[in-house]
Parts: sequence; C-alpha cells; structure tokens
Amino acid sequence: MNRLVLIDGNAILHRAYHALPPLTSPDGKIVNAVYGFTTMLIRLIHDLQPTHIAVAFDRPAPTFRKKLYADYQAKRPKMDDDLIGQVELVHEVVRAFDIPIFEMDGYEADDVIGTITKSKIQNPKSEIKQIVIVTGDRDILQLVEDEKILVYMPTKGLSEGKLFGVKETEDRLGVSPKLIPDFKALAGDASDNYPGIAGIGPKTAVEILQKAGSIDLLYKHIEKKTFGLSEALVQKIKKGKEIALLSHTLATINQEVPIDIEIGLFSEKQLTSPQAIETLQVYGFQSLIKRLEKESKKELGVRIKEEQKEEKDIGEQLPLV
Repeated sequence: MNRLVLIDGNAILHRAYHALPPLTSPDGKIVNAVYGFTTMLIRLIHDLQPTHIAVAFDRPAPTFRKKLYADYQAKRPKMDDDLIGQVELVHEVVRAFDIPIFEMDGYEADDVIGTITKSKIQNPKSEIKQIVIVTGDRDILQLVEDEKILVYMPTKGLSEGKLFGVKETEDRLGVSPKLIPDFKALAGDASDNYPGIAGIGPKTAVEILQKAGSIDLLYKHIEKKTFGLSEALVQKIKKGKEIALLSHTLATINQEVPIDIEIGLFSEKQLTSPQAIETLQVYGFQSLIKRLEKESKKELGVRIKEEQKEEKDIGEQLPLV
C-alpha cells in the first residue's frame, strides 16, 4: 500500500523540546528539540514504513483565525527563545533528508495537512491510498476517515504513540470525526481560547449532537423543534448562535489552502545520504549517525540475500540446454 505520512512539525517539535533536557551542538547551539524531533522522525519512518512523507509547519504570521477572532490562542504562552532558535535547525534536518516541507502564511499546519489530505485521498488519480497524520493536536482528528486517513498521536514522551481511527476518535471525544467542529462550536476550546456557548460543556455538547445530528440541523430547526432538550438549554442555544457559528469556523480545518503539492517517493536511503550525514555531524548527533548506518547495512544485507535467493530461484527454473 502506498502510504503517506504527514507530520505536524510544530506539534512534534514542541513535544521534543519539553521531553528532553538541554543539549548543545559542537558550536554551542541548543539542539535538544532538534535531536528529539530527528529521533522521532527516524522512528516513525521505521515503524510506519511510508512510501511518501512530508512535514507541515506553522508560520509566525497571523492566521485567518486570528483575524476572525482577536482572542484566538491569546492565552497560549510565548514560545521559549531556546525553542524559537531551533525551528530553522529542524527545517535544515528535514531538508537534509530530502523530505518536502509545506507551510503557508495565514494558515496553520493543520490547514496545510488538511489540504494535502484532501488532495491526495479524494483525487482518484492519486497513487496514495492511505495517510497517517502524526500530531499531538486533537483538532486534526476531524480528518480521520475509515482506513484511508488515520492519526498517530504520541502518548508518552517520544517513545510511544496510539493510532486513531474512527472508533478510537469516537471513544476519545464522544462524537464522530466529522462532528468535532460541531462539538467545539458548542463546548468551545480552552487551548485555542474560544468560548463556544456559555453554560454548555463537553457532556452537554455530546448530548445535543446525539439528538440534533449537527450544528447545521440544530439551528435549521431549533425555532420549531426542541430535539427533546430542556427549555433552558434551548434558550442558551438560541442566544449563543453567533458565537457557536464563529467557533465552528475556528474549529474547522481549512482544506483549500492555495499551496502547490508535490510529494515524491521516499526511500530510507535519504536518511544516510552525504548531506544528511553531514548535517547530523554538524549538530553532533553521532549516536543517530551510527544507528542509521547500522540499519542501512542491515537493510543492505537483507536486500542482497533476497536478490541472491531470487537469482537462485530463477536459475533453477531455467530450462537445461
């Protein structure tokens, strides 16, 4: 199966930074996040076996969500200076591995990932048959679709993770993937700092959606139909319509980012190319270099044995002259 692994660069970079103590490169740069990100990237490639891979990053410019709602993400702490300095270094590592990077001013990495996902899965001519998105951000779960689109979330540091399909998403949030924006329209999102409807929490939001089906159906019929909800709750829903619809827009991943998408075939040989090894040496990641070279030699040995066996099998099948 042709599998595309899409990595939310900022989400994994933050996790790596907070999971590891400060490390410095030979020239004195702080590189703990770079080391953690690179380690996880290599492990993901080994575990998920992608035929295609790409990384999406946020850009520092304000997004369209900030323009719609000035307080969007207003309570998030400022990125540490030591982490800011490592963002471009991680870009350098990804480029050294010859892995494509996608980012666009005015949009979040989620939107870029959503756009790539839509382009590759909904296009009948696409060679990609499955996408695995790697992130720690639950918003991205709204993209999950059968076995076509899965989300891999780290659960313990950088060493363990869980794969989310439709069932796992429903078990985690109480609603199907496509209803996550509807859920957040009602309950809000504290991490992104938008309120949803006052007085409606996660449990009530799930109850409303189970009865109404969606935000669209809720507001289409709420004037004539109560969906079995209490009068007090109906009044909250009516009063909160404007903020609910705004919250729905903020929560919905934009899958129409105007970005060129070209992702070529990936080979693990890219991890041990001269430019890759040189970049890892600059950062002092000798242990990673040894690991990659060891795995490369092991893979080469397996491949040679397979080729020898294939040649033997072919030879045995040739007719005697």
